[in-house]
Amino acid sequence: MNMTPSDPATRAREEELTKRIAALEAKLSAIESTRAAPLKDWKTVLERGGLVMAWGLLILILGAFRPEQMFAWNSYATMLGSNAMIVVLTLALMIPLVAGDFDLSVAATMGLSSMLIGVLNVKMGLDIGPAVLLAVASGAVIGAANAFFTLYFGIHSLIVTLGSGYFVAGLILWASNSNTIAGISMDLVNVVILTRFLGVPLAFYYAAALTGVIWYVFQYTSMGRRLLFVGLGREVAKLSGVDVFRLRAGAFIASGIVAAIAGVLYTGMRGAADPSSALAFLLPAFAAAFLGSTTIYPGRFNAPGAIIAVYFLSTGIMGLNFLGVDSFVQNLFYGGGLILAVSVSQLIRGRKPMD
Repeated sequence: MNMTPSDPATRAREEELTKRIAALEAKLSAIESTRAAPLKDWKTVLERGGLVMAWGLLILILGAFRPEQMFAWNSYATMLGSNAMIVVLTLALMIPLVAGDFDLSVAATMGLSSMLIGVLNVKMGLDIGPAVLLAVASGAVIGAANAFFTLYFGIHSLIVTLGSGYFVAGLILWASNSNTIAGISMDLVNVVILTRFLGVPLAFYYAAALTGVIWYVFQYTSMGRRLLFVGLGREVAKLSGVDVFRLRAGAFIASGIVAAIAGVLYTGMRGAADPSSALAFLLPAFAAAFLGSTTIYPGRFNAPGAIIAVYFLSTGIMGLNFLGVDSFVQNLFYGGGLILAVSVSQLIRGRKPMD
């Protein structure tokens, strides 16, 4: 028996979908209102600025043990520059997370970008400019492949990007013959790490500028709003006329491009490309992405929160190094710091589920 629009079941489903659309639109309106929302009470202040306060407290605590290092500007100038590529990698990871997808291949993409620069510039003699452009283009290719297998075949992004990450890691080993490639053009090294402004390497300013661009896109453009809508509810977004397929595909491609940019910065910082070290930055990027979602715009992934989280974690690692703590403590700090920060944020929110 064919169902008509007057059937009770059809009407009930339409009413349910209407309510879900209204609920998601209400969430988006609430998010929109946070642009200029005043800090009215202490809970709001702690919720949105708690990580910044914790960052300051961390500096004071570590400074009590190593004041000559923790209170020296040179320490922070070096840290800001040396961790810029983690900021960019975290931004790459954050973009698909906003849409409700995971990209576990970002670290491998960063490594491939770095290795391509090494192979093209050092082994093949290509100028550094074209080598960098081709490296960034490789990120777009990887992102497009992730989007194709995830969206066309309907495979979960976690599985696709895990597999593509391992595949790309194999490509890196093959292209490099498992060897480090040194001798990258000094032009790249100069514009990334050697040239400084206020004592801080230019790499930091590149990362800060990219953070600002991504923040603007998600906060003030219709595309960013639609992508956030997709992350809140794909089915409802599709019924509302949002091109979910195109937005999710674009998020994967953008993630690959930004991860490849992180590889360019990483190569410029080291002046070399090695086949395996980039993979170690996946955990710090994940920790920073999720930790950043507890501050500035709590409950959602956001670019300002990501950069604050990266440097909060980096400050802790720097302080532990000054104290002479064993390197394994870094993993404890990344994992434990993430859990603790999210737990504190949830207590401030009254243990409400995160959006």
